[in-house]
Amino acid sequence: MKFLLDRLWRIAFDGNGRPLSSDMTRRGFLKVSSVFALSIMAPREGLAAAIPKRVLAFHNLHTEETWEAPYWAGGRYLKGALAQINHIMRDHRTNQVKAIDTGLLDLLHAIRKRLGTDEPFQIVSGYRSPATNAALCRKSSRVARRSLHLKGKAVDICLSETPLSSLHQAAVSLRRGGVGYYPSSSFVHVDVGEVRYW
Repeated sequence: MKFLLDRLWRIAFDGNGRPLSSDMTRRGFLKVSSVFALSIMAPREGLAAAIPKRVLAFHNLHTEETWEAPYWAGGRYLKGALAQINHIMRDHRTNQVKAIDTGLLDLLHAIRKRLGTDEPFQIVSGYRSPATNAALCRKSSRVARRSLHLKGKAVDICLSETPLSSLHQAAVSLRRGGVGYYPSSSFVHVDVGEVRYW
């Protein structure tokens, strides 16, 4: 603190204590330095509250698990939150966990903001293990053999109180990856691959 005040003094006054600017007086310096000191000594909680956070909420339709919390705050991704997201978006058939791409999380956050909702995303399918994806490919030709679900870069979602068409439109409008519309199955696929629609 003393070091910073000394630096402020040197910026405002010469070696003999005369102001370097006609606008600066000793009283003015004291006012500026006291405001500066108060800002440094402000409670961390107050400063933390002023820093933007990115919050997500999920409900896994297969496991009934729910989760809601910031996953990004203070200019960084929160490791504990990412681990919990990886768990709730795991392959529910094999219980395998994979790191979910943070770009996908940012896309989901952007969709939430675009829709102006704080509803949890209902997870239909998050990460898929190779075994699960292969089994789904055998059942349906609509499942991609090299699905981005295998890389933790895709998720199939819906919202309980928002029309599926609105969710689809919001995802398309962002142009940040692939968007698939499955009204008969009541979900929208979003991924962070190339921009494409189906």
